[in-house]
Amino acid sequence: MFLTFFQRLRSAGVPVSLTEYLALLRSLAEGVVSGSVDDFYFLSRACLVKDERHLDKFDRVFGQCFQGAEAGLEDLLRELPEDWLRSLAARVFSPEEMAQIRAVGDWDKLMDLLRERLLSQKERHEGGSKWIGTKGSSPFGADGYNPEGVRIGQKESRHRRAVKVWDRREFRNLDDNIDIGTRNIQLALRRLRKLARDGAREELDLPATIRHTARNGGCLDLCMVPERHNAVKVLLLLDIGGSMDDHVRSCAELFSAARSEFKHLRPYYFHNCLYETVWQDNQRRHAERLPVGELLRTYPSDYKLIFVGDAAMSPYEIVHAGGSVEHHNGEAGQVWVARALAAYPRAVWLNPMPEEHWPHYQSVAMMHQLMGGRMYPLTLAGLDRAMKELRR
Repeated sequence: MFLTFFQRLRSAGVPVSLTEYLALLRSLAEGVVSGSVDDFYFLSRACLVKDERHLDKFDRVFGQCFQGAEAGLEDLLRELPEDWLRSLAARVFSPEEMAQIRAVGDWDKLMDLLRERLLSQKERHEGGSKWIGTKGSSPFGADGYNPEGVRIGQKESRHRRAVKVWDRREFRNLDDNIDIGTRNIQLALRRLRKLARDGAREELDLPATIRHTARNGGCLDLCMVPERHNAVKVLLLLDIGGSMDDHVRSCAELFSAARSEFKHLRPYYFHNCLYETVWQDNQRRHAERLPVGELLRTYPSDYKLIFVGDAAMSPYEIVHAGGSVEHHNGEAGQVWVARALAAYPRAVWLNPMPEEHWPHYQSVAMMHQLMGGRMYPLTLAGLDRAMKELRR
């Protein structure tokens, strides 16, 4: 397995030497890390990657070699045979076939059915409508279609209808150094400005220097003042992964512009809906999370709260305990959103999805209502309206 990993890295263009590969094997033999996949990932990356330009290639190869399915439902920790979920090709359903497939229509019933299938299924199924399998209309499996199911063993979303995802997914941080072609986003964000001078005196006050020098009979008297900056405090909560992959560019531009515009910017990530935790680094999101309760206690109410997300999700994720697509949340997402809005009266939601598509998603309408109508499209006009709302 490790030799295959080494060969695939070389094939992908990562310049790994035999010496580095042997160093990795020696570290494993001496027990430098535990059996954790995360620990092995960081050890192998430290041993085998010498240039950060190759990190992306390394991550892709590592995922191909070692990324396995793990339970996204904490109460169903049972491994499925790999061949049950192996599909030679994804089935393409016609609109007429999709219209004939009915959803279970009830969250608890869907979860009970999954438990029942896990306990009773004994063999692989393909093309069916009941068992966990592939290329069918069952609510459970991969490479098929169901308007409301649990995705298991599928690399990526196809129809974006899953209410749960069995596989552990990795997201990437937004790039705050992206080169923006225009300054339009920054100009829109500048509506939310409250300039102040505080901190160290590092900027020359030319008018005061001239006055004091004249009063001193021509002897130079330099006067310094703190640099003027935007004193507005912003708490930025960014939806990442899933359907948000379609909007990475626009969100990265917004993130980069916000970084340069707001000195007091505190960015955090969430997925689909706000739940009990958020995180700052997507590579460590499974290990380093901040409880939302602690977040609300850390940043006072004078912060402006900005959500960024397309709000395209299963309605269960908003209104149902346990509805999160990736974990079992003890309280519904709407409870946590309400707590955040109570803590920060000045709040808006920026939606990168085109506004004309919003009516097609029940979850967008629900989140729009939760926000009290303060959802705006991530366009220059939408940003302008959002900044006006935050200035009230």
